[in-house]
Amino acid sequence: MSKILVVYYTHTGNTEKMAQAVAEGAKAVQGVEVELKRQASPWKLADFDAILIGAPTYQHNMTANIRKLLEEIAFHEVNLEGKVGAAFGSYGWSGEAPRFVLEVMENKFRMDVLKPPLLIKYAPDEKGLVECRKLGRDAAEKALKST
Repeated sequence: MSKILVVYYTHTGNTEKMAQAVAEGAKAVQGVEVELKRQASPWKLADFDAILIGAPTYQHNMTANIRKLLEEIAFHEVNLEGKVGAAFGSYGWSGEAPRFVLEVMENKFRMDVLKPPLLIKYAPDEKGLVECRKLGRDAAEKALKST
């Protein structure tokens, strides 16, 4: 059984809608256990086979909560090497946050990331939610293959 974590931050609720759809897509894959959380302890991340981070873009950057999580993972040297990683998020103008998160996952934590990050402008419509579910499914399938 593969364990998947979908952790996110939201201010307007748009990234939360995305996170719920990502988790729904992952749950559709047989043999995975999915947790959906607004916060996660950096030490607990090592218990998961796949970590998907929902990071909305505010003022051309990731939110303080997401940045703090990534910094704590690095500071405490939590080993995420080889784990499946993915990033997603909503944005209004620029969409940098999921790109930054994915870059850290790949280059700093040496995770096996799904590219590109999933970006949705403003609120996800039904087409966007389908993309979110697909991201969750893809991550879950990849995690199953690597365990």
